[in-house]
Amino acid sequence: MVLNPVVSTAQGAASPPTIFPELNELLGELVARVESILGDNFVGVYLTGSFALGAADHQSDCDFLVVTEDRVTADQERALRDLHDEIPTRSGLWTHDLEGSYASRADLKTLAGLDKRWLYVDRGWREMQWSTHCNTEDVRWTLRECGLTLAGPEPRELVHEVPADALRSRMRQLIESFLPDLFTWTSFDLAWAQRYAVTTLCRMLYTLDTGEVTSKQASLEWAKHALASRWRDLIQQVLDERALGWDPDDPPRTESVEATIAFSEYAKARAADSFP
Repeated sequence: MVLNPVVSTAQGAASPPTIFPELNELLGELVARVESILGDNFVGVYLTGSFALGAADHQSDCDFLVVTEDRVTADQERALRDLHDEIPTRSGLWTHDLEGSYASRADLKTLAGLDKRWLYVDRGWREMQWSTHCNTEDVRWTLRECGLTLAGPEPRELVHEVPADALRSRMRQLIESFLPDLFTWTSFDLAWAQRYAVTTLCRMLYTLDTGEVTSKQASLEWAKHALASRWRDLIQQVLDERALGWDPDDPPRTESVEATIAFSEYAKARAADSFP
């Protein structure tokens, strides 16, 4: 049976989960099937990422987090793997755009649980993995402060507060190693990767400055005005080309790559200067 869930925000307002009917149907089915698989181990299902931050569009993935009472059992893991192996084989846009993890209640209750591996499915993938991808300060902050509840208690009842200093500390680490880490899985042979780099650096600099998390679009708009004026053309280029999405045959302009590398060095210097 396909369901249309009603979602509540961290502030308690009730509304359909998204503006996309196809996605709403898929999320309703996801909640029902996950709850059936987990049984008494089920706590809740939440949207994080762009949807929680109010900035999702057709280019967005749909980030979710399922909370369990305890770590999933071997039988539950097999059933969840079968579920997420099947969903991307369907037609439609959003069946290829679900991305999320299965986290135990105990891991979320304390910051000591950060960076533990959770059962995770990447966008468009059929094979799940045990990963720290969603178990980070920024994802937890978004879930607690802005998360959309598809089923279960409000996020603030489950997720430990993430202090601004903890977010800033993680951003300093990520900015320092950003480009080497990025080049382990993509390259600037792709225009998408160049745009992704600028966007991600702007998001990290926003968090470093404010102690909060915001969307890709909002961080670019913030950076265009808050950062040094010499970066405005680069940031505007990324804003103008955001809708282009992934295209493996689309190379970046040489000057954009050079500017992005320089922008990464600027971000590292700004992060270093932000220490008390």
